[in-house]
Amino acid sequence: MDGDLGDFLRSRRARIQPEEVGLPSHGRRRVPGLRREEVAQLAGVSVDYYIRLEQGRGPAGPSRTKSGGVSDAVLDAIARVLRLDETEHAYLHAVARPRKQAERPSTPRVRPGIQVLLDSMERTPAMVMDHRMTVLAWNALADAVLGFSGTTPRARSMPRQVFLDPAARDLYPDWQAVAAQNVAHLRVLAGHHQDDRELTSLVGELSLKSEDFRRLWADHQVKECSYGVKRLRHPVAGLLTLPYETLAVPGDGDQTLLVYTPEPGSETTERLALLGSWASTHVG
Repeated sequence: MDGDLGDFLRSRRARIQPEEVGLPSHGRRRVPGLRREEVAQLAGVSVDYYIRLEQGRGPAGPSRTKSGGVSDAVLDAIARVLRLDETEHAYLHAVARPRKQAERPSTPRVRPGIQVLLDSMERTPAMVMDHRMTVLAWNALADAVLGFSGTTPRARSMPRQVFLDPAARDLYPDWQAVAAQNVAHLRVLAGHHQDDRELTSLVGELSLKSEDFRRLWADHQVKECSYGVKRLRHPVAGLLTLPYETLAVPGDGDQTLLVYTPEPGSETTERLALLGSWASTHVG
């Protein structure tokens, strides 16, 4: 994912108008938003330094760390100028100063105790995903909703399902929003795991096979999906409105527990109960 830092910075300065940061806006501009020299001026670094940073050539001079990377002070100043939110700010640090990480197994394993925890949630769909958004484990109700046991491990990738499975557009009534959310979260993960070859390969595959993915990926939106609401149109249960929460799995920072949390007594809760009963009588 080379070039992510420069592309990200260019996309963010393009959305800031000069008058928003107290600069004159008169005269014709060849590109939208701030110029590189304007960002440098406002951030308090030399134009050459900022250009090197945006071109991915690495910093030079006193505004770098002992290891040769960009200093926190410079990144924080640029984030302030570009008005980055908390997630974008963290992403900037991650892509500007990638850290070498330990080799990960191609097929991560979920601890037996986590599977017991999943199975104990009989009335709530729940699953565990890795940092590539691949579903590693699930409980019976999550299987009834999304059918993991009937697919291959490769097909249990949420981005592949959203962008490469034609049925996804029927499954998600708000497919456009779900697609954008998937890409924004995948970019966050990619920024923090730049050395992961399988993750890089996933981005390449989706870029090659899906025009929608290519368009959304080029927009450089970054957003963590730690909670929210997702709507699904299930062929048996009908429309399900599913709030969700995600939690880091203790002892394994690369895995997250996703739990759907429909409101007790809601129509969705009743439909899930019926779906669970239906699924238990149609096993095999």
